[in-house]
Amino acid sequence: MTCIIIEDEIPAQNILKNFLKKLPDMELIATFKVAIEANNFLKSETVDVVFLDINLPDISGIDFIKTVKNPPAIIMTTAYPDYAVSSFELDTIVDYLVKPFSFDRFLKAINKAKDRLEVLNKTTADESEVLFLNVDKTLHKIVLDDILYIESDRNYITVVTTKQKLSYIDSLKNWKEKLPSNQFIQTHKSYIINRKFVDKISGNEIYVNSKRLPIGRTYKQELLLKLGIV
Repeated sequence: MTCIIIEDEIPAQNILKNFLKKLPDMELIATFKVAIEANNFLKSETVDVVFLDINLPDISGIDFIKTVKNPPAIIMTTAYPDYAVSSFELDTIVDYLVKPFSFDRFLKAINKAKDRLEVLNKTTADESEVLFLNVDKTLHKIVLDDILYIESDRNYITVVTTKQKLSYIDSLKNWKEKLPSNQFIQTHKSYIINRKFVDKISGNEIYVNSKRLPIGRTYKQELLLKLGIV
């Protein structure tokens, strides 16, 4: 996970840095003494975790969080335990470390941040894997991971999944733009396939879940590259 530190006291910064060095899966991107500098950074960069002091020179840590759009996981670090209750009213705060804190306590906070990130990633993945196709005035649920291939025939598209086959007016170009390129590969002017279901390649033909499909000459090199064959 990537992280930044917002802390105006150098000794407190050093403690956090030393703890982070013990965790190879944590990457410290930047350290800030004032929140306004961190705010400018977060406008253009994204991180997974922010270690944030409450008492800062220009704005309090809690007020700062409220100004950040889509804030990452926040781990508060402060010498004042009085703010703990009000801090947890903000959903983005995953833990509250009262100085001085041990490495064990620090590690517990890191694990909470990891749990939050896993939940967010799963939610995002679940949302992106499903779409609905309006075919014959009926909305059909399609799980992207279940798509075997997509076939284009003039102005019509046929989406073939492990469970169903749906045809409607659309373009292959439109589908190519919406599908994740690391999983779906155009193999012909009329076909996009899901690499997950590739059985074998024989000459200029590819077998997708036992279905034999053509490989266009201009698409073969990219297909082989994406499959890791060349």
